[in-house]
Amino acid sequence: MFYREAGDFKTSYVEDSQTFPIRFDRWRYYAVLVVAFGVVPLLINDYWANAVLLPFLIYSIAAIGLNILTGFCGQVSLGTGGFMAVGAYACYKLMTAFPEVSILIHVLLAGGITAGVGVLFGLPSLRIKGFYLAVATLAAQFFLVWLFNKVPWFYNHSASGQISAPERSFLGHAVTGASTTAAAKYLFCLGILFALAWLARNLTRGMMGRKWMAIRDMDIAAEIIGVNPLTTKLSAFAVSSFYIGVAGALLFAVYLGAAEVGEAFGIQKSFLVLFMIIIGGLGSIFGSFAGAAFMVLLPVLLKNLLVGQLGWATDLAAHIELIIVGALIVGFLIAEPHGLNQLWRLAKEKLRLWPFPY
Repeated sequence: MFYREAGDFKTSYVEDSQTFPIRFDRWRYYAVLVVAFGVVPLLINDYWANAVLLPFLIYSIAAIGLNILTGFCGQVSLGTGGFMAVGAYACYKLMTAFPEVSILIHVLLAGGITAGVGVLFGLPSLRIKGFYLAVATLAAQFFLVWLFNKVPWFYNHSASGQISAPERSFLGHAVTGASTTAAAKYLFCLGILFALAWLARNLTRGMMGRKWMAIRDMDIAAEIIGVNPLTTKLSAFAVSSFYIGVAGALLFAVYLGAAEVGEAFGIQKSFLVLFMIIIGGLGSIFGSFAGAAFMVLLPVLLKNLLVGQLGWATDLAAHIELIIVGALIVGFLIAEPHGLNQLWRLAKEKLRLWPFPY
C-alpha cells in the first residue's frame, strides 16, 4: 500500500535521477538518519558501542573504499589490511607530532597519505590485472606490515612495538583515550561515515564513476571511446585507499586505542573486508553496509547464543563460530552470487508490484 510509485510524479531530470525515486524510500532514509543521529546516542552503552556499532561503522567505511576499487572499477585488491595500517600509523604520527591539531584533520590527512601510498602500489594495475594484480596487492600487504614492524620510527621507538592513541577531543568531547564516552565515539565515526558514504554515492553516479565502470566492464573498449585507463585506475586506487586509510585511522585511534601492526592489520583483515563486499554485493554502496553488518553482527550473535545461552566453552564456541560463518558464506554465494544487495533489490521490486506475481 505504501511502497508505490502511483501519484509520485517527476517534473525534472534531477527528480527523475535521484537516489531514492520513490517517496517511501526517501522518508525511510530520513527516518534512519533521525534514529542514528538522534536516538541511538541517547541509548548506547559501552557494550553496544565496542561490540557492534563502532566495528560496523568503521568496517563500512573500509568496505565502501574496497567496493569503489573492486566493485566499481574491477581492480582486485588483497592489500586492504596493509592500507588500513598506513592510515593508522599516519594518524599516530600526526597525533604525536601535532597535538594541537584537531583529530578530524589527523584522520583526513591519514586518509590522504594512504591515498598516495595506494596510487604508488596501484601502478602495476596499468600493466597487469585479475589474479596477477591480486598477487601484487597481496605483496603490498606483506611489505607494509613488515615495514611498520621493522622501522622503529613509525612507532616512535616504543619498547613494546605498539602504538597507543593519546587523548584527543572534538567539539569539546573526548573521542580518543580512556575518558571518552560511547556516544562521543559513535557520533564521531557516524558523522565521518555519513559524509564519506554521501561522497561515494555521488562519485559513483557521476562522470568518474562511469569511467570506473567502463574500465571494469571492458577496459579496451573504454579506452577506444576516450576513457584514459591511467588516470581512471589510479583515481580508483587513490579514492579507495583514502577511504581505507580513514577506516584504519578510526580503527586504531577511536576503537582499539592501541594496536600492533601484525595483529591488528594482518592478512585476515584484508580477507574480512573482501568478504564484506562479496557478501553485500559488488558495485553497490548499500551492499557495503549490508556486508559489514553481516560480518560484524553474525559472530556477535553466534557468540551470545553459543556461550551465553547454551553455555559452551569459549574456545569450542570460537571454532564452531568460524565453521558456521564459513559455511554460511559459501552457501550464500552459491544461492545468491550477487550478494545481499540483489536480495534487497528483488524484495523492493516485489513490493512495488504486490499483489501481482510478476
